[in-house]
Amino acid sequence: MAVELSKESREQIEQLIERYPTRRAVMLPALHIVTKEFELIDDDVCQAVADALHLPMVDVKGVATFYDMFPTEPRGKHQLLVCINLPCALNGARRVLRYLEGKLGIKAGETTPDGRCTLKGLECLAACDRAPMMYVNEDLHGELTEDKLDQLLGELT
Repeated sequence: MAVELSKESREQIEQLIERYPTRRAVMLPALHIVTKEFELIDDDVCQAVADALHLPMVDVKGVATFYDMFPTEPRGKHQLLVCINLPCALNGARRVLRYLEGKLGIKAGETTPDGRCTLKGLECLAACDRAPMMYVNEDLHGELTEDKLDQLLGELT
């Protein structure tokens, strides 16, 4: 089913096209724009972005599926994104991930059956000074302990 971008999204993308040297360079910011409009960046949404940028859909889909920040498959209400890159790994990221898996009853890459939480282990989240760290939705939390994790989970509604 074909989708149409909202007028607001189209206008924002057009403004970006004027500011960037190539339409290809607009792909990432355009995908950020449509992520606010659509819950899932599926083939139809990729095609709508491709049409707006006059680029092949496969190029847009390649970018959307490469970056974990774009929801290309259903996800829970809350995103728990644990950094597993080297600095976090050396400071206990695997322990954090295992603890959350146990608490939530799921493995990394899965969503709880009630749709409440999606847990993922991701490469560098750019806060190495706070290792081990994670994002809960868009909020950064670092220097994680089991007590902090319990508190964070308790705050999720």
